[in-house]
Amino acid sequence: MKIYAIRHGETDWNVEKRAQGQTDIELNENGIKQAVAAKELVQQLNPDVIISSPLKRAHKTAEIVADGKIKIILEDRLKERCFGDFEGTEIATMPWEEFYHCEKNLSNGNMETVLDLLKRVKNVLTEIKEKYSDKTVLIVTHGGTLRAINACINGIPESKTLAGQGFKNCEIREFNI
Repeated sequence: MKIYAIRHGETDWNVEKRAQGQTDIELNENGIKQAVAAKELVQQLNPDVIISSPLKRAHKTAEIVADGKIKIILEDRLKERCFGDFEGTEIATMPWEEFYHCEKNLSNGNMETVLDLLKRVKNVLTEIKEKYSDKTVLIVTHGGTLRAINACINGIPESKTLAGQGFKNCEIREFNI
């Protein structure tokens, strides 16, 4: 089964290089422009359904690329990884590599661990494969969630880190599951 995945458009916190996590941040003007630019490619891909994180930045991206022509389903398990107390923090001040290292599986007490993120994403991918095996699906989600999707589909070992697998805002990738 072929699925496509796109990261949401830009937000002010992306520009400020802050960890967003599950803080519900809106797209900025450039993020809206990015989503409008991605709309043409999405329409060419002709997805049967869009499954999106319900967070505003992803949901708005989904609405723009769907252009009223594609059904959007909101899925909580596609939310960004929860960074707990680190949400809003400048990424440069965070031990980012360690946060995405599967073997270390760090949490600050209220941050979702990377293994919990991988489990959540694996479960939603299994469900998507079961429900939509004969459909073309577009997932609209977040950078951390996309790292986990990539790891689940491409079999990145749990001893590795997910830190270096970033997606640009409104970047679309194709996956075979």
